[in-house]
Amino acid sequence: MSEAKRAPLPHDFHPQVPSFTVTSADVEDGGVLRDAQVHSAGDTSPQLRWEGFPAETKSFAVTCFDPDAPTGSGFWHWVLFDIPASVTELPAGAGSGKFEGLPEGAVHVRNDYGTRDFGGAAPPPGDGPHRYVFTVYAVDSGKLGPGEDASPAVVGFNLRFHTLARAQLIGEYENCG
Repeated sequence: MSEAKRAPLPHDFHPQVPSFTVTSADVEDGGVLRDAQVHSAGDTSPQLRWEGFPAETKSFAVTCFDPDAPTGSGFWHWVLFDIPASVTELPAGAGSGKFEGLPEGAVHVRNDYGTRDFGGAAPPPGDGPHRYVFTVYAVDSGKLGPGEDASPAVVGFNLRFHTLARAQLIGEYENCG
């Protein structure tokens, strides 16, 4: 996929908000995703740690979105919210269907695979590199509002109006198969 064909990033049309820092032992910003984050090889959500968010943060949300998916609307790989403000790190694998490592009260909604967990990268063979945007949102309320049956779009709608700040890492993956 040439640079000219790339879709906008998911926050290009959202209100500008301050940024903070997110780091990962598993995803290097601008680097290639490891096999663990690929659907066919590991399907493991990455370790994420964040800092520098606004003091008035009441909770966090974490998403992973592929804007380059050939769907016309991108592809949601992970949507998690209502993470308590006291939590500033998720271990690798916290996005599994077993929810090990997730704080009590955190809510997973279905990704575009139709499951309530992290679904790894799986671009079509020959479609070029896809970007996987891991975003941590600092949220102005302890409960974002939607329940576990909400769509990623509804969660995104709520985040648009309740985000105090955002941090993101972007990894890439290409299926050369």
